[in-house]
Amino acid sequence: MTERSLRDSPTDSRRPRVLVTRRLPERVEAALRAQLEVTRSADDVPLSESALARSLHEYDAVLPTVTDRFPAHLFAQRDASPPFRCRLLANFGVGVNQIALEAARGAGIVVTNTPDVLTDDTADLTMLLMLALLRRAGEGERELRAGRWTGWRPTHLLGRRLSGKTLGIVGFGRIGRAVADRARLGFGMPVLAWTRTVPTDAAARAGVEFVPTLDALLPRVDILSLHCPATPDTRHLIDARALAQLRPHAVLVNAARGDVVDEAALVDALERGALAGAALDVFEREPIVHPGLLHRDDVVLLPHQGSGTVEAREAMGLRALENLRAFFAGEPPRDRVV
Repeated sequence: MTERSLRDSPTDSRRPRVLVTRRLPERVEAALRAQLEVTRSADDVPLSESALARSLHEYDAVLPTVTDRFPAHLFAQRDASPPFRCRLLANFGVGVNQIALEAARGAGIVVTNTPDVLTDDTADLTMLLMLALLRRAGEGERELRAGRWTGWRPTHLLGRRLSGKTLGIVGFGRIGRAVADRARLGFGMPVLAWTRTVPTDAAARAGVEFVPTLDALLPRVDILSLHCPATPDTRHLIDARALAQLRPHAVLVNAARGDVVDEAALVDALERGALAGAALDVFEREPIVHPGLLHRDDVVLLPHQGSGTVEAREAMGLRALENLRAFFAGEPPRDRVV
C-alpha cells in the first residue's frame, strides 16, 4: 500500500498511529494532524482488501469511509503474526454496513460512526430529488445546455407539483423524521411511514400515520422515499413484488443505501410503465449504475451526494476525531456501534 504522510512534525511515538483512507476536508485533516500521528492513502480511491487487512496490523486505529469494506474474514486473521495492532475503526459516516460488526467485536476492535451531523443535508437532498423528478428539472437542464430549447410554450416539459402528494417513508430514524417534517410543513404532504420501531415520542409522531406493514404502505403513496439502513434484512427490500404494489403514477426516491433496491426489477418496472419514475442518490453496485437507468428521462441520478456539503463533511470528520480522541484517552467513545 502506497501512502502519503500528512504529518506536519516528526513522528511522535507517544501519539496513536491512525490511517485515514481517503482525502478529507482540510479543516478535518489539520485537526487530525494536530492530535494524532496520521497517514493518508496516497490515492483518493478505495483501498484494496489486502491494504485494509495490513492496516489492522500496522495502525492503532483506522478512519475508513463507506467505500472501505471490512468483511468478516479480515478479522479472522487476528492470530496471525504480527497480531492486530488496530483497536478502533472510527467510521466516517452513519452507515456501517461495509464492516462485519460482529467479527470486529470478536477481534476486540471497537467501531464508531458519525450520526446526527448529516441529517439535515441528506433530508434536504431527498427533497431535491423529489422536486427534480416531479418537475423534470434534469430533462430541462439537458435540453437547455444542448441548445435544443426553442422558448417557452404552454405544454413544454409539464411535470407534477410536489405539494399535497402523499409521501411514504420507509425507515423513521433521524433522516426519515427530517424528511417527514420538510414534506409536511413545507409542502403540505400527507406522510405515511413504515418502520420496525415506531417512535413513542409524541413530537416525532405528529402528523405522521404509521402503518403496520410495508404492504400496507405501498399502494397508498404517490412518492416512496427510502431511509432504512442496509442490513441483510433490507437487501432488495424494494424488489419486483414491492414495486408491483405501487400505483403506476408513483415514483421511488432512494437516498439511503443502494442495495435496498433491486435495480434490475426497478428498470423492468420503469420499462413496462408500471412506475412513473425514480430518483436515486445511491446504487446497488456503486460506482457502477445499472445501464438501464442511465438514459431514461424519467430517472434522476446523483453520485451519492446525500451528505455532500462542506458543513456536513467537516462535521463528520470532526465527529470521527472526537471518537478517536475519547477512545485513546480511555473514555467511552460517544458514537460506539460495537
